[in-house]
Amino acid sequence: MRAITVPEPGGPEALVWAEVDDPVAGPGEVLIDVVAAGVNRADVLQRQGHYDPPPGVSPVPGLECAGRVAALGEGVDGVRVGDEVCALLAGGGYAERVAVPAGQVLPVPGRVGLVNAAALPEVACTVWSTVFMGAGLRPGETLLVHGGASGIGTMAVQLAKAVGARVAVTAGSAEKLARCRELGADVLINYREQDFADELENEVDVVLDIVGAAYLERNVRVLAPGGRLVIIGFQGGVRAEFDLRRLLAKRASVAAASLRARPVAEKAAIVAQVRDHVWPLLADARVVPVVDRRLPLADAAEAHRAMEASDHVGKILLTA
Repeated sequence: MRAITVPEPGGPEALVWAEVDDPVAGPGEVLIDVVAAGVNRADVLQRQGHYDPPPGVSPVPGLECAGRVAALGEGVDGVRVGDEVCALLAGGGYAERVAVPAGQVLPVPGRVGLVNAAALPEVACTVWSTVFMGAGLRPGETLLVHGGASGIGTMAVQLAKAVGARVAVTAGSAEKLARCRELGADVLINYREQDFADELENEVDVVLDIVGAAYLERNVRVLAPGGRLVIIGFQGGVRAEFDLRRLLAKRASVAAASLRARPVAEKAAIVAQVRDHVWPLLADARVVPVVDRRLPLADAAEAHRAMEASDHVGKILLTA
């Protein structure tokens, strides 16, 4: 089969369309004919040599896909050959076929087409596991989402509003903030013109942060008593220093989370919760996938350039 490979780390040109060995569905796995794959910032980091796949995982980039079931490994039930599905992956999505543990496979939700379903698994599982399972966002609380117009951000805004939370977002342009408003965001902050900490000091119950070190002190500053900061990215660096007494005074907590390296059983538990809690919202169109553009899989380099330019809203998809 053909897939996007990374023979050597580098810029977008390091992505090479090549022939690779066909994957096989092992025990407990599902083989999927890929129709579309989501592009994530983690894929960019892997291409640059900063985010290696876990041991035993395909070196082909791609953390989510949608397609049709081609074969079932031993012991798999609840899904049939030919079913339209999407899946959370540890790698391998930028390919014509991928094998994935059955517990990470989801049906395509109602009202969502097969291609657009590729925009869902990584963002839905990330947001649900961090904001809801981890930080325990409740109705009436305030969520601050950094990068509100990103794939993660657009999903977080919608899910938080669906459960009755107040949502604040940061983004770098009026156009992106306008899209966040359309999705339900209540407080819109242009980080190029405003200091979010001045706008939200002591008001936020949960912060979902993709920036990391550069925002740490200000993220703690905006937390209300008992607030929870969840860090899922480090676009603003990995080292920071601040006064721990501020955290103690607010009885606040800081957590970091990622999906890729979690054990299969943990991922299956997250996927099951997403199916129970998020999929009905998609079926009712209370939450929708936000897709910025679709590009052919062979044009993955162009997709990575778009991701690095950060001029998109929602997800970039690659189609087979």
